[in-house]
Amino acid sequence: MQILIGNTMAEDKNPQILERYVNFYTDFAFKKFFGTDANKDLLISFLNALLDLKNENTIKDITHLNPEQLGDTEDDRRAVYDVYCINEKNERFIVEMQKGRQTYFKDRSLYYCTFPIQEEAIKGRQESGFEVYADGVKRTKWDYRLKPIYVVAFLNFKFPGNDKSDRVVTHVYLKDDENKIFNKNLSFIYIELPKFVKTEKELGDNMLEKWLFAIKNLRSLKNRPKTLWETIFKRVFEIAEIANYTPQELSEYRSSLMAFNDYYNTLETAKQEGRKEGEKKKTLELAKKMKEQNLNIETIISITNLTAEEIKNL
Repeated sequence: MQILIGNTMAEDKNPQILERYVNFYTDFAFKKFFGTDANKDLLISFLNALLDLKNENTIKDITHLNPEQLGDTEDDRRAVYDVYCINEKNERFIVEMQKGRQTYFKDRSLYYCTFPIQEEAIKGRQESGFEVYADGVKRTKWDYRLKPIYVVAFLNFKFPGNDKSDRVVTHVYLKDDENKIFNKNLSFIYIELPKFVKTEKELGDNMLEKWLFAIKNLRSLKNRPKTLWETIFKRVFEIAEIANYTPQELSEYRSSLMAFNDYYNTLETAKQEGRKEGEKKKTLELAKKMKEQNLNIETIISITNLTAEEIKNL
């Protein structure tokens, strides 16, 4: 089934929706799948597949936390996560969808993890159960033991400095100068979606690969692939079907889809303008060399298509 909502974008500012299933990359879809308690079984399944957790190590439950993290004062910077949750073992997860490259993306990842670290510190002091005195001041004793914190980032681009590798998932830990793990309680997991190129026929029994296939191809699929036979994927496609949405959900999805399309149209325009500027620069450099070689202006114009004024100003 296909659903068409609205007319043209030029007429009502709403995009046409021709697909059966939502675009997972939109904020609406990402948070609907992974950011709601009603659908937390999806996030649990994905995290267990991502971390390859089995038997007694599997995540059994999660609780979504406030994704907006504020500093201690009004002047402090804040962080707003796409999804922020904690499991039954008090391990915390930040899950993000990063659509485009950022200059200081790695630094941003580090900054994001500072908030859950501070939260653990506060909780640790509150639960220590006893107090000590130092310099006449009552203080709460805490041994600085941290529970694991995971920063999981879906990247719709290739990870900076990792372009030549075909590895889809990269795990980053704190290591010393001999490449030994210094502390594994802080983990960064980057998922480079453009590198996942497996087709439906190439999928095996690997649950993570099945999840990545569904996430990357959801909007272009007409039906649930037979290889995604697990019950959890039946839920995924039921939740993703646009025809099942309420009028309010449709409105929210359209707005999110329009923002997504505008973002990538802006990026594409910038790329095209950059290419044009680069081509123009090369043409001007060529014309300058020809001018230095005393070629007549008519010849330079015929080769470069520059104006006589542009050549004169070189």
